[in-house]
Amino acid sequence: MLFWQTFFSTFFLIFLAELGDKTQLSVLLLAAQDRPVWGVFLGSAAALIMTSFLGVLIGGALSRYLPAIYIQKGAGVAFLVIGLLLLWGKF
Repeated sequence: MLFWQTFFSTFFLIFLAELGDKTQLSVLLLAAQDRPVWGVFLGSAAALIMTSFLGVLIGGALSRYLPAIYIQKGAGVAFLVIGLLLLWGKF
């Protein structure tokens, strides 16, 4: 039961976060450029799987050495910094 709760909560969180994201817009543009749509789909799906895999590996490793609250606060600071850099046009 815990596996499926984790699976579905992760799926919906990532699905909603990615809607309208610059990654989705990039894929939309690639598919619109007379490229093979299955190649665009499989390439983008593989890239998202790999980035998620890296996130899980790094998060799992960090959780062995740091309390979850520090990881959450660090991620929050990283989001703020990236958001500010995007606003200032530096990223």
